[in-house]
Amino acid sequence: MFEWIQENWVTLAVPAAVFLAFCIVGLWARRVLYKRLNKLLIKSGWGGREILVQTSRGPFFFWFMLLGASAAIKFSSLSDEAQVLAGKIIGSIFIISIIWLLLILTNRLVNIFLEEIKSPRPPGRFVTNGLRVTILMLGVLILADYWGWPLTPVILLLATAILIAVVASRDIILNVFSGFEIAAARNIREGDFIKLSTGEEGYVIDMTWRTIKIKTPDQHTVIVPNSKLVRETVINYGHPLKKAEKPFRFYTRLHLKELTGLKAGNLTELVNILKSAPDSVIYYHTHHFLEEHQFLTPEPSNDFALWVEDSLDDHVLSEKLANIDTFAYFSLEELKSTIVSVIEKYIAANPASKKAKAENDFHFIKSNSVVIPTPYFASDLREFVEVLRKITIDSLYYHIFESRLRLQKISNDFSVWIRDSFGENDLADKIDGLVPYTSTIETMRSFIIQNIEKRIK
Repeated sequence: MFEWIQENWVTLAVPAAVFLAFCIVGLWARRVLYKRLNKLLIKSGWGGREILVQTSRGPFFFWFMLLGASAAIKFSSLSDEAQVLAGKIIGSIFIISIIWLLLILTNRLVNIFLEEIKSPRPPGRFVTNGLRVTILMLGVLILADYWGWPLTPVILLLATAILIAVVASRDIILNVFSGFEIAAARNIREGDFIKLSTGEEGYVIDMTWRTIKIKTPDQHTVIVPNSKLVRETVINYGHPLKKAEKPFRFYTRLHLKELTGLKAGNLTELVNILKSAPDSVIYYHTHHFLEEHQFLTPEPSNDFALWVEDSLDDHVLSEKLANIDTFAYFSLEELKSTIVSVIEKYIAANPASKKAKAENDFHFIKSNSVVIPTPYFASDLREFVEVLRKITIDSLYYHIFESRLRLQKISNDFSVWIRDSFGENDLADKIDGLVPYTSTIETMRSFIIQNIEKRIK
């Protein structure tokens, strides 16, 4: 072996010297080039500067080594066939190193970009893996072409696999790219209150690579595909407002009418029965009457005033009874006492009262109320106003007017919650001032919604 080296040292020394020369040039070129490249990237302020420099610094010198090896082979004593084969192998190693570098750069640089746009992790992984697969497929095709392998079968196989994968996961792919579009646009973020043109609304509680989860005012979770979110018109009301310590629970109530069997044909009979009538009777003929007729007669009235007007043809007493402000009283007992007092004073001044026809007797009805919880809650004013758009008139009446009988003061459930939870005294006072005599309940609904929307904008 030693003798063979002595005889062929020139043949070995020349390729080795060429290879060493390329390595020295590579070290010098890397030092000069990367020094200038680093300065240029620092001026640009690009966030991927360090990754690009650190990742490509090693492969750059490795490429000079491959170039040196290729040149050394040209000065070697290898046969032409051996030189061609060695060149092919070195070229393949070079292509593989390029692919390897691109894979690393793709992973790191794409992650930096996705962090800048605050993309959710699953879409980021999907994009990164998709680029990796694309680079690998291109690398395989380049190597196959470099070695002269037939490309048609390879291309057909890759195309078939891609087509099958796309068809099988078309919905997933569409949702993923829609999720990437949403993340890049930054128009919707977790915590925003959004409303879709199809009716879904609520706070965004989670954003994934395929869907967005919305918590609705009735405490349900709606899962919306990202592709639907991109297609539909979305109103974004922004981030949550101040949360109440105790959410507002909306209730409604039903009234079951029940005939008492009692009836009156004149004022004396009417006032005598009224004196012993239970609160459920007084409620039905005053509060419930007003609620039933509020669309047609948004003015102070009650069943007693209407009967005196229509059946007894007594306009004076009817007006006196109609002028009793039902909602100025915090108890039905006090309201009953006032009605009885008005009628008794009138009888004392007008003892010859008229008698109604038998078919026009006043029939006393009592109201059996059943309070029912609705599925709706509100933790802030935005949720509150969205629920107001949905609840029934019965629920509005229960919280605005019937609440006075429960609270025993000139206020209502809405105002109390708004004042206690948020300190919005002005807004609460405006709602306190609502009366059913000057507008319908639907008009009151609009009034409350408009005033709350002005406050939260």
